[in-house]
Amino acid sequence: MNFETYQINARKTAIYPSLGSNYIYPTLGLVGESGEVAEKIKKVLRDKDGVFDQETLIGLKKELGDVLWYVSNICSELNFSLEDIAEENLNKLKKRSLEGKIKGSGDNR
Repeated sequence: MNFETYQINARKTAIYPSLGSNYIYPTLGLVGESGEVAEKIKKVLRDKDGVFDQETLIGLKKELGDVLWYVSNICSELNFSLEDIAEENLNKLKKRSLEGKIKGSGDNR
């Protein structure tokens, strides 16, 4: 599956208020789901000495899927192609890497 196919099919499952003109709802969902990913990883560090068991990996995979769904729907709300976002991000990282600026902070390194 590619990002274009994913975005089309993710959109078919989107049900929330003012669908098509509501970027706030999927943004809040993204924050919530990202928090769930962080919480699962935190518990691995706290309770499992940093070792991922199969159950945790399965749970993380599901939560990361939810993160992707929300990112995809933010893109749809803003008329962005998820495929374009992914490609532009990799191009940005490649440029930073070639310039020796992959570390550090700031958007325009």
